[in-house]
Amino acid sequence: MTRLHITKTPKCYVGGAFIRSESGRVTELHDASGAFFANIPQCTRKDLRNAVEAAAKAGPGWAKRSAFNRGQILYRLAEMMEARGVELADSITLSGVSKSEASREVAAAIERVVHYAGWTDKYEQVLGSVNPVASAHFNFTVTEPMGIVGILAPDDAPVLGLLSLILPAITSGNSVVALASITQPYPSILLGEMLATSDLPGGVVNLLTGVRSELIPTFATHEHLRAISGVANAEERKALRLGAAESVKRVCLLKAEEPIDWLADKLQGAEEIRALIEFKTTWHPIGA
Repeated sequence: MTRLHITKTPKCYVGGAFIRSESGRVTELHDASGAFFANIPQCTRKDLRNAVEAAAKAGPGWAKRSAFNRGQILYRLAEMMEARGVELADSITLSGVSKSEASREVAAAIERVVHYAGWTDKYEQVLGSVNPVASAHFNFTVTEPMGIVGILAPDDAPVLGLLSLILPAITSGNSVVALASITQPYPSILLGEMLATSDLPGGVVNLLTGVRSELIPTFATHEHLRAISGVANAEERKALRLGAAESVKRVCLLKAEEPIDWLADKLQGAEEIRALIEFKTTWHPIGA
């Protein structure tokens, strides 16, 4: 008897659990040859709000963890990606990307995770400071996470691009709600499975799939999202900035119209972390 092939049912990763869209809507995903591969959930504004609630619950505990522990957990994620690297590369080739290019992206993504794992206990020393002042005070500046960061992934580099946006946020103790690539959503589904086994607390990273035009207005105006980071076209950038001005959130956007070299060193490091943290300055009286 011929064995019936079991088709995978992709689910989004929200609050440490795997969910279908509350609407039940899906989009058919086809491979490079045009054959049906899977049904991808189309998340709604309700799903986005649920993801923000999950991020709000997980955020304080994640922020209170030691920098060393956050680094250990990120390194564990790199281990999970290394173990399933071939599968992750295969998911990228669904869109027609060559096997060698997909493998190169996965390798770079793993290296980027390790890069930020090393930054968890170093960015404070680089970005914080002791400030000389002309008064009898000891003045110093320390960093603090912003809270919940909304992430808009690029359509190209669905793994490296997505992680390059998520990692600077969670390295410093933020939690994240991310909208995956529209054209290549399946790699984010696999990434969610790896996050679930990486020791990262549920709700710190929440991954959604869906139509950007339906979700961007909620990303822009949701008051619990304290920052928006990602890649957007001109129309999306306008909508995000207008909504962000109303709800007073930080906006850090790259232009979708311009090519982005996700392998570049300038897209990783302390400056990327700086964009998604806040600074607190303390004046401590000294002397007479």
